[in-house]
Amino acid sequence: MAAPGSLNEFLSAQRRVIRVALTRVRGSSPRNEGTEMFVAPKALWGTIGGGQLEFIAINAARDMLRDGTLHQDLDVPLGPEIGQCCGGRVELKLTRMRVSDKWAATERATRREEALPHVYVMGAGHVGRALANQFQHLPVRCILVDTRADEVDLCTANVETRVSAIPEAEIWSAPKGSAFIILTHDHGLDFLLASAALERQDAAYVGMIGSATKRVKLRNWAHKNCDGQSIEHLNCPIGASGSRDKRPSVIAAFVVAEVMADLTSETAATALTGANQAPLEGHHRDRKGRTA
Repeated sequence: MAAPGSLNEFLSAQRRVIRVALTRVRGSSPRNEGTEMFVAPKALWGTIGGGQLEFIAINAARDMLRDGTLHQDLDVPLGPEIGQCCGGRVELKLTRMRVSDKWAATERATRREEALPHVYVMGAGHVGRALANQFQHLPVRCILVDTRADEVDLCTANVETRVSAIPEAEIWSAPKGSAFIILTHDHGLDFLLASAALERQDAAYVGMIGSATKRVKLRNWAHKNCDGQSIEHLNCPIGASGSRDKRPSVIAAFVVAEVMADLTSETAATALTGANQAPLEGHHRDRKGRTA
């Protein structure tokens, strides 16, 4: 039986549920403390990392549902004893959920959803739509922006879309710690949007599609037209993996990896300051061989 998409749907559909929570992690573990999974007799929602650890937890949870047990604690070594090689040790708390527990879990899920970092894909062309297709599966709030309604209409991904006559306004109003990926149909518009994103000085990531030559042109343009603005923290070219494959889906894959690396870095985690913000001020990865 497949689980519904959201936790609220899952908990509403399942009368008997065990919450499995990682309460303590020592050493290496597939997931962090606080991770939770929900187990019903024939359905699951979430994951604590898969493998034998999850198999043990699911079996224990379903035994509880069958036997009527309300609480259980597990202390599991992630080593040869269970056929895993993480080398750490985790403690799990298994609890049969009451109605109030389900409400609390739903509220936690809502807060996590609200705290997701915003990723603005500025341009709904082939690569922009390919980015949306991949970001829809990741823990971010992706917003696809373009001045052209017909291009936005071609997007089939489950992301937010906006047709904007002044796309830089989307950048100005974005939450602190957002990521901006700039790849419009117009180089001049790219320059304006990149400048607006860099001017904020609080973005987790600012990237612009293009070449080393385009980067130099932006640097000269910004120096002349934006009071000597530096583009030191701009990622351009984006997705610079060395691959010669220029298909939109391949480019998007490398760019998504680049953005997610910045959004989930240790610096990003320690910089969190708000429920729907993940500011990473001053945190930008250096692209070798790049001059600003």
